Amino acid sequence: MSLVEKINKDLVEAMKAKDEVKLRSIRAIKSAFLLAGTETGNKDISDEVAMKAMMKMAKQRKDSIEIFLKENRTDLAQKEQEELKVIESYLPAAMSEEDLKKVLKEIIAQVGATSMRDVGKIMPLAMKQLAGKTDGKSINEALKSLLDN
Repeated sequence: MSLVEKINKDLVEAMKAKDEVKLRSIRAIKSAFLLAGTETGNKDISDEVAMKAMMKMAKQRKDSIEIFLKENRTDLAQKEQEELKVIESYLPAAMSEEDLKKVLKEIIAQVGATSMRDVGKIMPLAMKQLAGKTDGKSINEALKSLLDN
């Protein structure tokens, strides 16, 4: 079963269960899929495109939560956290920091990077290789710790 089919099935289940949080979250996911389909020019999107759209949504939710908490808007932050939890349930488990650093060390050796000035060479390779497994912010933080030492 494709990711899009699973989302559609879960939408129906959420409607039947009257689960407002899941319903709101899945509708947002479907909206993102529709947008992704419009961008690619194809109504039926692949699992890869769907995964990228959901990773983007998760990042947006995390950023919003951070902003809302800074502004003492816990009510809005809670809504975002609820949606983030549902979105993350469809994403693969995040890569551990240890595994991330292991992969990054291989890329650093491959590129021959020695300092943070070489991040421009490493990031495109890392983002391509680690797509769907972790986000750019985690990669950047891990690179800082590896290249500063």
